[in-house]
Amino acid sequence: MKSRHSSKRSNPWRKMFRRMVILFAVLLLVGCVWFGYTQFKIAQAGGASTGQKTDVGIVLGASMWGAKPSPGLRERLDLAVKLYQEGRFEYIVATGGKGGSQDLYSEAEGSKRYLVEQGIPQERVLEEDQSTSTLENLLYAKAIVLNNQWDSITIVTHDFHGTRAREIAETLQYAAIEVETVNSEVLSPVWHPLRESLAYTKWKWDKLWL
Repeated sequence: MKSRHSSKRSNPWRKMFRRMVILFAVLLLVGCVWFGYTQFKIAQAGGASTGQKTDVGIVLGASMWGAKPSPGLRERLDLAVKLYQEGRFEYIVATGGKGGSQDLYSEAEGSKRYLVEQGIPQERVLEEDQSTSTLENLLYAKAIVLNNQWDSITIVTHDFHGTRAREIAETLQYAAIEVETVNSEVLSPVWHPLRESLAYTKWKWDKLWL
């Protein structure tokens, strides 16, 4: 009799365990589906470019290495130089605040210095040096765009970053948006797209509060 009662008392725990396993499996499935969706969106790289000329190019910030732009940031800046030389835009907004105490310049100032070294006239490069995220890059840059009465922008960034950048710009109601991206030769082709899934998820959450 004692054994049967003990077995009966254990049944609720077994039921709870099964429910927890089912819940975990459902959450895992939802997570896998969402991850697959984010990777699909990220792979679109912000959509195909039309090649249209715009008023200004906005280079999204990335880290500085001391006094110099990091290799990843240089890739974005080199693309901006190429597009400027092709006549795709007449002005460039360099974005990004100071990442750490070891950096001598903000991302924006370091980017401007690099662009000028590559032959871009100093007066053609404007700085947005307060932002700490992609959302802030484009939010604070919009004030510069409006102050100069510009109507169209070209966002310059990496391919894995293009979709989120476009969605943010559209949410901020930029008038006309082009996205030009570079496929990195210096950043991890695995880590950065995976990390972007988390950043894209955070963006979707932030969007609810805008």
